[in-house]
Amino acid sequence: MVRRGILPMPKHNWTALIDDLVAGRWINPLTGAPVKVPYDSIVIEDSLEGHEAELVASLKLGRRLALVADQATYEAMGARVARALRELGPIEAIVLDRPHADMAEVRSLTEKLRGFDSVVAVGSGTVNDLCKYVTGLDGRRYCVFATAASMNGYTSSTASLTLDSGLKVSLPSHTPSGFFVDLAVSAAAPPHLAASGFADCLARSVAQTDWWMSHRLLGTAYFQEPYTIQAADEVELNKRAGKLPTGDVEAMGYLYRVLTLCGLGISFTGISHHGSMGEHQISHYIDCFAGARHPGSLHGQQVGIASLSMARLQQHMLASDRPVSVHATEIDLAGMNRRFGEEVASQCLADLKQKAFDRDSAVAFNRKLEDTWPVLRRELAAFTIPVDEMERLLSAAGGATTATELGVPVDLYREAIIHCREMRNRFSFLDIAADAGTLEAFAQGEH
Repeated sequence: MVRRGILPMPKHNWTALIDDLVAGRWINPLTGAPVKVPYDSIVIEDSLEGHEAELVASLKLGRRLALVADQATYEAMGARVARALRELGPIEAIVLDRPHADMAEVRSLTEKLRGFDSVVAVGSGTVNDLCKYVTGLDGRRYCVFATAASMNGYTSSTASLTLDSGLKVSLPSHTPSGFFVDLAVSAAAPPHLAASGFADCLARSVAQTDWWMSHRLLGTAYFQEPYTIQAADEVELNKRAGKLPTGDVEAMGYLYRVLTLCGLGISFTGISHHGSMGEHQISHYIDCFAGARHPGSLHGQQVGIASLSMARLQQHMLASDRPVSVHATEIDLAGMNRRFGEEVASQCLADLKQKAFDRDSAVAFNRKLEDTWPVLRRELAAFTIPVDEMERLLSAAGGATTATELGVPVDLYREAIIHCREMRNRFSFLDIAADAGTLEAFAQGEH
């Protein structure tokens, strides 16, 4: 990797284990087989200043490069990277004006990038998803310089985009050839961005609870590896949650390790379930259907408050010695058409039907739930962070802990809790509560 020999010896080896995954040296303890993730280079350092050109040159991306940023990320790091890359050859900076991660922006960026060999993205969620998806369409390689630790999608092979219909989905794409993090740049970013990324990490507890439950009760595919590779760093990150708002570089380093490893988890699974279940559905609903009611909050900030709601729902249900009983799923197509619009409702209906119970499957599920419940409760306890501790950690990291605090209208938030399950076929505790007739009452207590 380029980082060896060109960068000063770091205080921390932020890419320990990550280097082994990139090089194919990491041995999966569950299978005994080596694992390699599809990257040429992942570099996380306290500072990358003066080394940008060497990092990009090592990837052999071609001669004609486009640098893509938005106005904020160009100011934060893009201009510096563009200057450094001029020694490699022609570099054209494309600065997007308040871009949205949607298909209209994909089409616009596709045109702007015609004729370039490769792309250097400088930015976080929106910029990265756009560059990832556009280059993935024709197989061109790209790399990304992070500017904020605001989400875990840098190293994932999916792009989160809003379709022309208005539905936000995760689309298959490809991974960046190189992922480069200057911790000093991210430490100087507005604190709410790191709080958003931390919330994405905190969601692990509730996402794993949902996913394992779905695996045990419905036979959904489940992979432990994404949790195995990030477990130790999650502990270290949580110890330093309170230092994130101060721009502490060490805390930022652990945050990037967990975000990076979570993204790499998709290399094992091909899906994002390990970090995105009921809590992300709530956030997706807000992004898709808030319209003028949207307060401008980040997806990760919304995931934070939704994770607390999911933790309360899961832990309340799991506290009982006896499980609830579900009935046949009531599909309110007229309501979906009203809430989503007919086109989106039609797309969502296909997903909802995949997990809906009819009378016979509800009876079979109740029997399985009753038989499995004592063991399932013990298994899920191993994944759980108590909701009070989750709330303390999120607040310490600078994150909002309620919809009211975040500025999300309470009626919209409750609507999201009740109806977000209609958007995807991922089965969560939201589905159990809805089909048991208890979800609406639970939602009324959330604010």
